[in-house]
Amino acid sequence: MAARSKQVLRLYKDLLREAEKFPSYMYRTYSLRRIKDAFQENKGENNYEKIDDLITYAKANLDIIKRQVVIGQLYRGPETVIENHLKSNKTAKQ
Repeated sequence: MAARSKQVLRLYKDLLREAEKFPSYMYRTYSLRRIKDAFQENKGENNYEKIDDLITYAKANLDIIKRQVVIGQLYRGPETVIENHLKSNKTAKQ
């Protein structure tokens, strides 16, 4: 059980870390919110088969996020107003 908990925690951190790499603010915030919500929804799950299915599903989504991050970096669109605002606040604080 402890090994499974560590695996789930590692997967959760990997998903969040990878989602932070999205260049688009909208994709980044959506994916972070969705990851957190999905793990919150299933935190009380006790059925081992269901947990294994959820882990497999999360790993597949991690691969998808990794690919989408690369694609997003290759075909970056213009920055949105929010991204410009966040960038200007970040440079002002430094």
